Amino acid sequence: MEYQFDFERLEVYQRALSFVNKLFEIYQQLHRDLKFTLGEYLCRTGVQIVNSIAEGSGKNTPKGKAQFYGFSLDSTRECIPMITLLFERKGIDKAIYEFLRAECIGISRMLSKLIISLDEKKKRI
Repeated sequence: MEYQFDFERLEVYQRALSFVNKLFEIYQQLHRDLKFTLGEYLCRTGVQIVNSIAEGSGKNTPKGKAQFYGFSLDSTRECIPMITLLFERKGIDKAIYEFLRAECIGISRMLSKLIISLDEKKKRI
């Protein structure tokens, strides 16, 4: 079996990684005027979601982990205005818009629960 980092086993990481892959697929199909404005920024923000989960998992304290998972949560929320703008500018259709929003909501909920569990763990220490 191939070695896995601990964050690779997190369900929220797997879901976020799938979300980012979908963002890159959409990016490839965007019209040039949206691709190099919203598309690039959205992909960078999506990558920041998974990067912050990975970095947070390596922290030694619940507070350190929670801080980076919070960064990931912020990046997830930051995707919403860009997704909305892509939809309003006709860069994505309604079905993709609704799918991406649902993924952001799901990832946000998972990250929030993870942060809360770390806060509870921090209180017990």
